[in-house]
Amino acid sequence: MTSSAQPHDHPRGIKLGVDVGTVRVGVAICDRDEILATPLKTLDRNPKKNLDVRIIAALAADRGAVQIFVGLPRTMKGEEHASARMATEYAQLLADALERAGSDVPVHLVDERLSTVTAHRSLHEAGMSSKNHRKVVDQVAAAGILQHAIDMQKARGTDVGSRVRALPRTGLPGHAAATETAARPSPEKETRSSEDGKLQ
Repeated sequence: MTSSAQPHDHPRGIKLGVDVGTVRVGVAICDRDEILATPLKTLDRNPKKNLDVRIIAALAADRGAVQIFVGLPRTMKGEEHASARMATEYAQLLADALERAGSDVPVHLVDERLSTVTAHRSLHEAGMSSKNHRKVVDQVAAAGILQHAIDMQKARGTDVGSRVRALPRTGLPGHAAATETAARPSPEKETRSSEDGKLQ
């Protein structure tokens, strides 16, 4: 289920946010009115079989999501390093998985500077001990990414981030094409399974 977006518009409805890590992937969701992003799930990263990628694609279908935002880590100077490349490659895998499933839900990369730092701070302020952060910090970071994205869409009245489109199915089979070909976000600009967890 998707909402068609006009050139200067953006999809309306339930959206997912994704925080990509080397060990875990956090997932968040917002309500249909795009008011509040909430932590949803933490998945174990599975780079060999990409089971986590397929789970997120299935979540998008089950929840009727109209858009997915993947956090793009940048330094305070706006530079992109290894973590940013990992997020970009993950977004490409997700776009490919959605396309294979027959879904046209758009995947966008959005700036996520300090999202994990902010998530840890929020958990401390909520009274959660540091040793318990690991269970939910990734999905809390994903909620921060998603909240930032939907707030920007409302403020600007247009889509945000860079859309990542599925690679053509020709060439290498399966995920090999995505891993051997650098992920290529489209020119559209501004235009981390363990357990479920929610803040108490």
